[in-house]
Amino acid sequence: MAKRKGRAIDGILLLDKPSGITSNAALQTVKRLYFAAKAGHTGSLDPLASGVLPICLGEATKFSQYLLDADKAYRTTIRLGITTDSGDADGTEIARSSAAHLTEQDVAVALEPFRGVIQQVPSMFSAIKRDGQPLYKLARAGIEVEREARTVEIKELVLEAFRAGDVAEVDVRILCSKGTYVRSIAEDLGAALGVGGHVAVLRRIGAGPFTEAECVPLSRLETLRQQSAFAELDALLRPTELAVADLPRVTLGESTGFYLRQGQAVLVPQAPTSGLVQLHLASGGFIGIGEILDDGRVAPRRLVNQPQAATVAE
Repeated sequence: MAKRKGRAIDGILLLDKPSGITSNAALQTVKRLYFAAKAGHTGSLDPLASGVLPICLGEATKFSQYLLDADKAYRTTIRLGITTDSGDADGTEIARSSAAHLTEQDVAVALEPFRGVIQQVPSMFSAIKRDGQPLYKLARAGIEVEREARTVEIKELVLEAFRAGDVAEVDVRILCSKGTYVRSIAEDLGAALGVGGHVAVLRRIGAGPFTEAECVPLSRLETLRQQSAFAELDALLRPTELAVADLPRVTLGESTGFYLRQGQAVLVPQAPTSGLVQLHLASGGFIGIGEILDDGRVAPRRLVNQPQAATVAE
């Protein structure tokens, strides 16, 4: 097997993704800037969107699914009166209808049914795959296919501002479960108001435990790399265990940790009685996640290759 090229560096980078590039392009740029052997992101943002994009490096990629499954928060501007083929401002206008008669109260009432557990049909311009092809590629080829409605939960939906006009604009803050499509909310809101609508601006302001205030712009990373400031770059990485911060914490003694790392289930006093847990050694090292078995023992489920310590730059 060919040796993986790059540094064996572990941790989570909280990137403030700029608008105008894909999440994969942002990922590849970060991987190059860090000269990282392994990297992965935790859920795509549309090219139009900016904001919180956690990128896992090295051992942290083993736990990226937990961030992918986490709730997300967005702030969006929905433009009412114009319908685009993609449901956002990057698409082509396909219909226009005056929204001049709409009031803030009209929008507030129309937003009510979107709160809570709802059924949502994904956009044809989403990254969901059909027979191995992303739907957006089919859409750009002029092909439309049936999509099954998905159950999502809109936990918060706050109308922050309304600007009246022939083309009206609505600023909305959303906290939602994974798999929610903001562009579908925009399209469905426009349809409910009878004027059409699309996403004009989209920013992710939260992903799991992380917020936009913690994020680093790509320009900052590029400047540090130009200066060969690897120590400063590495200092921006957050600990791997934050990917599973919502799981109960179980601390293991050194000998118990040794046996668990050999693949054995171990008994830990006062551990939770069921579910997944994050595992730490008494010395402070994060070693992965485990699962509580029916007999109360903790079994290893996904472990890091070695206990995590402070990152050391080249």
